[in-house]
Amino acid sequence: MNIQERLKNKKQTQFMEAHNGLSAKIVEQAGFEAIWASGLSISASMGLSDRNEASWTQVLSALEQMSDNVNIPILVDGDSGFGNYLNVIRFVKKLTQISINALCIEDKLFPKINSFIGEKQELAPIEEFCNKIKAAKDEGGSNFTLVARVEALISGKPMTEALERAEAYRQAGADAILIHSKKNTAIEVFEFSQHWGGKLPLFAVPTKYYNTRYSEFIYHGIDNLIWANHLIRSSIYSMKKTAEKIYNEKSLINVEHNVSTLEELFELTNERNIDKLEKLYNSSN
Repeated sequence: MNIQERLKNKKQTQFMEAHNGLSAKIVEQAGFEAIWASGLSISASMGLSDRNEASWTQVLSALEQMSDNVNIPILVDGDSGFGNYLNVIRFVKKLTQISINALCIEDKLFPKINSFIGEKQELAPIEEFCNKIKAAKDEGGSNFTLVARVEALISGKPMTEALERAEAYRQAGADAILIHSKKNTAIEVFEFSQHWGGKLPLFAVPTKYYNTRYSEFIYHGIDNLIWANHLIRSSIYSMKKTAEKIYNEKSLINVEHNVSTLEELFELTNERNIDKLEKLYNSSN
């Protein structure tokens, strides 16, 4: 079931972050319904900032790795659209060419700054952002999903502006609204949902308000949750611990039992399937 169908059928969906083909396969194997192709995580995996420092070709290469390796749908974190509506059109065209049919864009300026850095980040004019939404939907077609990410609360704007922006984006053709917050509780996200009244499906990203139970989101009408950066962060933690231990101990004795086996790695990298293909197609064997 693609993301468009899940939204129409009001399915509860967990989107887990991935940043390359390997992490995407892990997400799928874990049982998640969909992938969040995180701009932060893709950039971080290259050692780059979350400020559109990675080139288009680098981002598309990572997305193609994911699309090639999984069967679950992918929602791409498209930041602020990489420019104006022309850039959005081109990006959507490229996404559909690699069988990705869902994009989330946020109403900040290009180049974007991560939502958790600084205060009072400037937002794009409403009409300008609406044009990006219309362009994405026109280029992607009826089966393409556009999630409009509202950054008003992140930027310290009042609830009234967050609601005004969301309504404008709905009228422009957005399929869902992502209401973002960096509070340490979900209070303002729930308040937004109450005022919103279910006019479009809602997404939330509980990175900062991680103590909130899943059932609370469902109770407040938020059926779509994005676990936005936890695979890249957990991999950093594990790799640092392993690297430090090997460097300090000059040995693998206390490492081997804390890392995945080679067999687990081979399963994720298609190694065993290639063995089968060799028997089928390599006539010399």
